[in-house]
Amino acid sequence: MINLLLLILAIPATFSCAYLALLTLLSAKLPVPAPSSRRLRFDVFVPAHNEEAGITRTALSLLAIDWPRTGFRVIVIADNCTDRTAEVARAAGAQVLERHDLSLRGKGYALAHAFAYSAQDGFADAVVVVDADAEVSPNLLEAFAARIEQGAKAMQAQYGVLNPWSSWRTQLLAIAKGAFHIVRSRARERLGLSCGVRGNGWCVTHELLREVPYRFFSLTEDVEFGIALGMAGHRVEYAAEAFSNADMAAAETTARSQRQRWEKGRADMVRSRLVPLLRAAVLTPSLVCLDLTLELIVPPLSYLVMNVTLLGVLAAVLMMWWPPVAFWGWWALGCAAILVLYVLRGWQLSGMGARGLLALAHVPGFILWRIKLLLTRKASTEWVRTEREKR
Repeated sequence: MINLLLLILAIPATFSCAYLALLTLLSAKLPVPAPSSRRLRFDVFVPAHNEEAGITRTALSLLAIDWPRTGFRVIVIADNCTDRTAEVARAAGAQVLERHDLSLRGKGYALAHAFAYSAQDGFADAVVVVDADAEVSPNLLEAFAARIEQGAKAMQAQYGVLNPWSSWRTQLLAIAKGAFHIVRSRARERLGLSCGVRGNGWCVTHELLREVPYRFFSLTEDVEFGIALGMAGHRVEYAAEAFSNADMAAAETTARSQRQRWEKGRADMVRSRLVPLLRAAVLTPSLVCLDLTLELIVPPLSYLVMNVTLLGVLAAVLMMWWPPVAFWGWWALGCAAILVLYVLRGWQLSGMGARGLLALAHVPGFILWRIKLLLTRKASTEWVRTEREKR
């Protein structure tokens, strides 16, 4: 019975760590595609809800993109705003779509409205989505265009942290995004899989939107859309050489509400999409859908650390009465070693340097915080503006 208990506890840790080990091994730098003809046209959309304070910075970053000025439009979607977001965005040089519908609120509705406008207008070949608190690399549209001309229809740029030094929390997030976005996305691109849609810095052609219309309105509408693309037989390519970095919550209260929304959105997605994805992976068959299934199954890193720690502690305690269970202690150490290598690879690719390593000392406190959130899970289903720290 003891061995059975430890085996059950070891299964998720073993499976997840093996998966992360493979992705870590395949996370070498990717080649950059050949330059584009620079003829494609883009609508760059910025969904914004009460973003008066920071929308100028984002608009100016987008207007400075290295692309023919007649080949792209920067359009802010001022969605149910009660401040001066629209006025400030126009003053910065962006076009503005104002939307007022209190019954259909959220980023998904804002994007669906914007994409319909773009399709009807007929200016753009593709649409790009950038968060209202982000700054982008000048080569963003070149990275997307080069891939579209080679046949890609959906792409995701690197999504990093714009304010990594605001607090130990944002330092940890920078390392986590290095692991979750860069390590995993590089490996998936190398394997011909989908890196998924990450909500900020992604692009999709109108041709693909006609095949897979954007009708996704959950708390994790970006993940939902990426899954829908995979089930329709399309993968999201990773544009590793370009980035769209956004501010992350530094204060505990802000981070708590944001994390609760993410947790609820992820749980809802697992309940609604896991079985259809697995069915598509098996019946099609589709490696893209299989990997998207694994993405839903593999728990967040903090939960994996809890799983491995619990396995190791139980094995250490129980071996005092029954020495053969020491095997599971060594097994837990092996899983822990893989997690350490995965995190260190994320740290290396995050560009945080030696100073960033010090943030890892906060991991135990962060995990305890996650446990507390897990026990008191609450989340708003509305589009709630994340409070920004002053810069």
